[in-house]
Amino acid sequence: MTCLTEYKARSGRLVPVWTIEVQTLPEDTDRILDEVLKVHPLNFGRYQRNASISAVGKETAQPEPGSTTTTHVDGFEAGATETYPMVELKISIERDLEALSRVMDAIIYAHHYEEPVIFVREDWASRAAYDPQSDNPNRWWNNGKGLPDRLT
Repeated sequence: MTCLTEYKARSGRLVPVWTIEVQTLPEDTDRILDEVLKVHPLNFGRYQRNASISAVGKETAQPEPGSTTTTHVDGFEAGATETYPMVELKISIERDLEALSRVMDAIIYAHHYEEPVIFVREDWASRAAYDPQSDNPNRWWNNGKGLPDRLT
């Protein structure tokens, strides 16, 4: 069996990471990221605050008796279906339990739910053979298109 720690290519290498995927409201992503940045730089290569945010979808649930929804929403019946807008916020960090603990605490603190949906996966992330002077014609600084338009 081949171990990915042995993977090497001219283009770069792979490193073990944990991918953390958080389902949250679209407007809460910056608050969660800001809280995580207090305990981790979310670096990817020579960049920090790296995250991906999906397009808006939906999350749905049926709260049970004694849930915070049935406790705090007047007239809500246990077992009724609720559906809200949701995005998936994905970040990755090195596989270090102390770092994971700090990041998870920050996410749960900043999240609007008492029981947020969070998935943690063992993944491998690419690390390029970094060359900011590369003459590769596909790089944004060489392709004639430049960077895409910024959203913010």
